[in-house]
Amino acid sequence: MIENIETTNILIVISSPSGAGKTSICKKLLELDDKIRPSISVTTRKPRNNETNGIDYIFISNDDFDQKVLDGEFLEYANVFNNKYGTLASSTNDLLDKDYDVLFDIDWQGTQQLSQKNSNILTIFILPPDKIEIERRLKKRETENSENIDIVIERMSKFEDELSHWKEYDYVVTNDDFDKCISEILNIITVERKKRTRQKSLFTKIRDLTE
Repeated sequence: MIENIETTNILIVISSPSGAGKTSICKKLLELDDKIRPSISVTTRKPRNNETNGIDYIFISNDDFDQKVLDGEFLEYANVFNNKYGTLASSTNDLLDKDYDVLFDIDWQGTQQLSQKNSNILTIFILPPDKIEIERRLKKRETENSENIDIVIERMSKFEDELSHWKEYDYVVTNDDFDKCISEILNIITVERKKRTRQKSLFTKIRDLTE
């Protein structure tokens, strides 16, 4: 559990249907805002060609993952396209203690769990420009990473289900122009930081008045 009553640090969640560009968006946000640090997910899936263990993900076996679940080490976890993903509570707390906002690249399942455990959370859902573009991106990913075409078909089949959760998020941003999308998300983060700073000041003032 993450205590958050008097902190202004935010858990920033970026979610989207597969292929909408959330991974690229997260990488760009990390480049542009040095107050944000990434939450590195633990996963049971195999690394893609451009991924490094410990930087993009922490790759572990199914047995190791299940043991961490039993030990209560995850802040959130989910099974996505037959692979397991989870966020370690310890690493998230470490980043918050160092006065960073923490960025999560997770799906709607993980977002629901995270929202139940922490109120200081900002959730943003990314929409693709259209369904045709999603299919093009997924096929490109399949070619670059030697993924089976069946994986692309499965991801497309679950597109509408993933899309249906957009109403559960604080903000929805369309990724039809990458630079514009990034600018809009950065503006959202700036506004939310100011809001939380004011809330902390108000909480402190009320506490002082009642003591």
